[in-house]
Amino acid sequence: METAASAPEFSLAACSAALEAALRGPGCADGRVWFKESSGRNLKSRDWIAPRAALSKLYPRGQVPEDLIERLLSEYRHRLYIQSCKQTGSGLVILLDHPALFTQVLGNILFYTRPLKVLSAKKKCVILNCAPLQENKGPESLTVSHLRTILLVDHLAEVFRQQGWEVHITPNLPLKTSVCNFLKLLRVTWPCTQQTTSNEGTVSNFKKILSESVYTQLGKDKASSNQAQNTLPQDVLLKVHLKQFVKDKELEGYDANLDMALVKEEALRQIAELQHKVKKENAEDCLVIHVVGCEEEFQQQKIDLLWQILNTGRDRVTQRHLVCGSVKVIGESSHINAVQYFQFRRSQMQEASVMKYGNLVQGDSWTEIISSMTSATIRFELLATAHRSPVNLDLTQAVNISTKGTKSGAFVMYNCARLATLFDHFNKSVQQEFQLPVTSLFLLWIRWCGPSSVVSCEYH
Repeated sequence: METAASAPEFSLAACSAALEAALRGPGCADGRVWFKESSGRNLKSRDWIAPRAALSKLYPRGQVPEDLIERLLSEYRHRLYIQSCKQTGSGLVILLDHPALFTQVLGNILFYTRPLKVLSAKKKCVILNCAPLQENKGPESLTVSHLRTILLVDHLAEVFRQQGWEVHITPNLPLKTSVCNFLKLLRVTWPCTQQTTSNEGTVSNFKKILSESVYTQLGKDKASSNQAQNTLPQDVLLKVHLKQFVKDKELEGYDANLDMALVKEEALRQIAELQHKVKKENAEDCLVIHVVGCEEEFQQQKIDLLWQILNTGRDRVTQRHLVCGSVKVIGESSHINAVQYFQFRRSQMQEASVMKYGNLVQGDSWTEIISSMTSATIRFELLATAHRSPVNLDLTQAVNISTKGTKSGAFVMYNCARLATLFDHFNKSVQQEFQLPVTSLFLLWIRWCGPSSVVSCEYH
């Protein structure tokens, strides 16, 4: 039997291309034939389907010749992990060998998650700007919605790195601050340095550029500048006409309600840090993604437009906005902040561990395990939903995480740990050449993969 290490590499793109090529001959009509099944109900019986309507363009009455099906199976069964290929009333359907495919992929995680080789010599640079951390307040000021945005930035950074991009995250936070310590508890990788870069000169230059800009109220009417300055709030430096700028540059995609921007020094510091990152990378094109919650989306668009007004040099910067949906907390603790939410989940993990293992739950090793499980739970709860969609968190004290709330991150992490233990014991028993009885692991395998996946169980 071929081991997982020597099994062929699998990808959905390669599978789709091979199946399309198998059904098409020279001169066949263009158009897609195979479709990946996504319905949970249909996945029990098929993974790919070539609908009869699509097949009818290639074969009479949509009937694929039997010899072609046999050739498809003989050539691709092993490489594509095909278990069966049948003609049905809906079309030609393929069911994959799930146990073999899952074993191959899960047994080669490092291979499938390796960074891709960069084929282009052109440097690809992305800057992920996390808006909730820009004002550098304490962690107590962070909401659960802000926490979702932070975790999304951390996740996106890894995704881009896997694709061969040079990734930078802003803002750069001072080392050993309460915010940095909180992010470490969450297992979030964030740039924290002993001394942050000073951009005082850039900020001063920005003030000068805006004061002379045709889009700035004080710049347009210098004679009344002193009077206008007195009418502005104390922390506001200038008043900029963004709506006119959008109209003049014929920009699209911005909120129609954008009009005047009251420019504060914090906004200029944020832009200065972003511009410093762009200049430091010296890339031909730099992509800046503002990751922001829906509550701050309007304000972040102002930052975007202000930067465009201030970018008088030749820096080629493309700005995009990734907006996260809100997080609604259900229960008695509906007004908790991000730190309190972390503490709440950690206390639940602590309680569940004590109920399971009793007095064994003590010491640094258990503290580390519980913190790690808490971080994984929070990531699951806040990132399992599409980023644009809102998230509802049930923080009801009465919920027992080990038995209820099957969609909660705590439930998933708890049962992942149980399954990992079962698999570990299973593998050790096989290595020790024990004859295994029908255990709960074996019953679980049958439940997941179906009785047909069980052919024989012999251990030598």
